Amino acid sequence: MSEENSTPKSNGVSRRAVLAGGTALTASLFMPKGLKASDFPTSAVNTTGLAVTDDTVTIGILHSVTGTMAISETGSVQAEKLAIEQINAQGGILGRKIEYIQEDGASDWPTFAEKARKLLVNDKVASVMGCWTSASRKAVLPVFEQHNGFLYYPTFYEGLEQSPNVIYTGQEATQQIIAGLDWVNQTKGAKSFYLLGSDYIWPRTSNKIARKHIENFMDGCEVVGEEYYPLGHTQFNSVINKIRLRKPDVIYAIVVGGSNVAFYKQLKAAGIDLTEEAPLLLTISVTEDEIRGIGGENIEGAYACMKYFQSLDNPNNIEFVKAFKEMWGDDMVIGDVTQAAYLGPWLWKAAVEAAGSFDVDKVRAASPGIELTTAPEGYVKVHENHHLWSKTRVGRAQADGQYEVVFETAELVEPNPFPEGYQ
Repeated sequence: MSEENSTPKSNGVSRRAVLAGGTALTASLFMPKGLKASDFPTSAVNTTGLAVTDDTVTIGILHSVTGTMAISETGSVQAEKLAIEQINAQGGILGRKIEYIQEDGASDWPTFAEKARKLLVNDKVASVMGCWTSASRKAVLPVFEQHNGFLYYPTFYEGLEQSPNVIYTGQEATQQIIAGLDWVNQTKGAKSFYLLGSDYIWPRTSNKIARKHIENFMDGCEVVGEEYYPLGHTQFNSVINKIRLRKPDVIYAIVVGGSNVAFYKQLKAAGIDLTEEAPLLLTISVTEDEIRGIGGENIEGAYACMKYFQSLDNPNNIEFVKAFKEMWGDDMVIGDVTQAAYLGPWLWKAAVEAAGSFDVDKVRAASPGIELTTAPEGYVKVHENHHLWSKTRVGRAQADGQYEVVFETAELVEPNPFPEGYQ
């Protein structure tokens, strides 16, 4: 089933709050006041038959809202709808309001490809905000390249990819995996690592990169175990016993989706107290969205390496968190991927306005160099390789489900999706 709306349902949202949040966040992105759709004739800004009228432009939202990945992807949908609401409240893009068609990838990679084809071929959307897992991204990538669609992909991932049809708003390996391993080695003196992941492209490739870094670039360090389990897996007692026997300094965990709930509860039940840091747990997959299902008491003391945490104390993030909760409820939380998903519509808007067109080729050409000075995470910029310059941060999980930021890079880290020596 698809869902088509000009804006998301209000769900009690305060229009005044949305306007206030939108104004604070996007002042640097808007076209000069007074411009209307008539200033940008449809025949001029849409020469390739996209779903653009004199009044509206239609985009796609493609995430899993059912299945094991719904725990992670629901926040992305919410963030993208908030961004659309805020953009529309400020007048839209080139004088046109954004409408969206939402499709459910249902945690199934062939379904993602099928829905991507529908959005591009049948619905002719101008862009798509979507995917979470690398498996879903890999499934849709040939569709986007064949039909010249434009995807904004929000998840931290393994790198080793660069497509002219994708803007990667999450971090790649050098900004997250390598940076996080260096931090735990240099700050905590960690030497031995047990690699654990869900069984698909991202965890396996990420751990391949992690193993190469540990064994080839970290003096005296070693991998003492490596295990993978299917998506949705819920029995981790066997690997927990192996971890207890091998006594690694670090459990390097890349478990995704609903499996996280079982894994962290079983770790605690087995008597492994993460607050004691023996072993220390470092994850690159558990955001505040997952902790909402895991329970803060079950993951307290674990570390996560990401670019964004809800607890970031800056004016942009305070406004963003306020608007998000106004729209979706005070009990909602915001994780790294949710924030990166929120950037997608804003970066697309900025590129469209820089190009003066919705045509994909023109938007693509205008994208490198696009800056967002008021992103919740802070300043970001689109690199020529279609990834974002961003900071690396490490947070420590608290019992209340939030992360305390314990480290961040002083400068933005340049994205390098093809690091030498890791391929």
